[in-house]
Amino acid sequence: MVSDTIQFLLNNKIYKIRNPDPNKTILNYVRNDLKKTGTKEGCAEGGCGACTVVLGELNEDKVIYKSINACISFLPILNGKQLILIEDLVYKNKPHIVQEALIKFHGSQCGFCTPGFTMSLFAMRKNYKSINNEIIEEALSGNLCRCTGYRPIIDAAKSLKNKKDQDHFKKNQNKTIQLLKKIKNIDIEINHQGKKYFAPKTILNLRKILKKYPNSKILSGGTDLSLEVTKFRKDIKTIISLNSVNKLNFIKKNKNLVEIGATTSLFEFQNLIKKYFLDFYNILKRYGSVQIRNVGTIAGNIATASPIGDTLPLLLSLDAKIVIHGINTKKTLPLNQFFTSYRKTKLKKGEFIYSIKIPLNKKNIFKAYKISKRFDDDISSVCGSFSFFIKKNIITKASIAYGGMSEIPKRALTIEKDLINSEFSENTFSRASNLIDKDFSPLDDMRASRNYRLTVAKNLLLKAFYEIKEKKNIRIQS
Repeated sequence: MVSDTIQFLLNNKIYKIRNPDPNKTILNYVRNDLKKTGTKEGCAEGGCGACTVVLGELNEDKVIYKSINACISFLPILNGKQLILIEDLVYKNKPHIVQEALIKFHGSQCGFCTPGFTMSLFAMRKNYKSINNEIIEEALSGNLCRCTGYRPIIDAAKSLKNKKDQDHFKKNQNKTIQLLKKIKNIDIEINHQGKKYFAPKTILNLRKILKKYPNSKILSGGTDLSLEVTKFRKDIKTIISLNSVNKLNFIKKNKNLVEIGATTSLFEFQNLIKKYFLDFYNILKRYGSVQIRNVGTIAGNIATASPIGDTLPLLLSLDAKIVIHGINTKKTLPLNQFFTSYRKTKLKKGEFIYSIKIPLNKKNIFKAYKISKRFDDDISSVCGSFSFFIKKNIITKASIAYGGMSEIPKRALTIEKDLINSEFSENTFSRASNLIDKDFSPLDDMRASRNYRLTVAKNLLLKAFYEIKEKKNIRIQS
């Protein structure tokens, strides 16, 4: 079955929209169509959090709550979900417990950012039985405030630690689940004034659509693709969303390998990879924000081929491979052969990324660092990733990759060659670091100068050496 109508839950009522504009954002729908203006537009690129709303998703008879940026989320992704807005938190003319906390601790001055902070804290309370400082800081990492300052907002968040989750959403959860189950789980095909949107449920139907519309834009998360609409003011004529294909959302693991499906969110992935590569986890915690990671995917990060995509140098140094499916084909390709030039890859028309495979080896020593102007929710100036195998103080294998140093994320092959079969020593790494300009010729831009990037890249290699030598934050896989 196929439907041209999206359905979602709002205030215990199922809303239906036939053939919505697939380029319309949730934010514009909420403000312009629903006339709910509590949700704000700040940056229109998912960087400030003023537009934060929460989606409830049904998962095995439970509702999972996710904060997202409404400004870069297309309206059709609401299909089958519950939409929660700042206006919905008030119940029987009484503020929600999160709103009361922000009032009590003076967590608002101008108030423009306050709805976004409130929704982020609301989602945090729903997802954690106990709250600590790390959870609070992560939950608020995607919300910017220019006038209140963060201390009173964090104080308000801390006051929620011992409060029971007994709001009207909790009390009505069974009703919410039953209403969400009423929404049919079928393929969506939208045609709005010549703009098309497809959300197939199966890989078979996905291939059929790709065969018919090979020039479509593939959506896997959409935190980058949506900027074509919000920033460049373009119309995307045909979108094929992978997010409804259940068989693309998975994590498989054994002692030698972890495989991540194309639509598995970065937030889900970060909690898995922590067990194997701690530095990968630490960088993912700085990847955008919770709102971004709830939607964004590794496959999307790879397919956009951004030279400053945070996961790409890490995956390159770990010798990751990607599984690519076409209309009638399947193939596996090493990631270091995937990028061809700026924002260009070997992905052909009619092909999509099925999964990413990351090798696991308990002898692997892995380090990674992100350098940016702001700690959270910022683009890298330089990202360096280092993977070593060391036996009897001799480097038997070195895989080194950088982002922000070239038009593509790239391995440092000259440095790798120099390190292999060399002694693991300060002299070895000092010598190798001086070869950085043999592998890279970075540009000057608004984030960093060429000389800064070269210097930082050299220093990160030395930093990796010293931390490995001191066994700082080294995680050996079990």
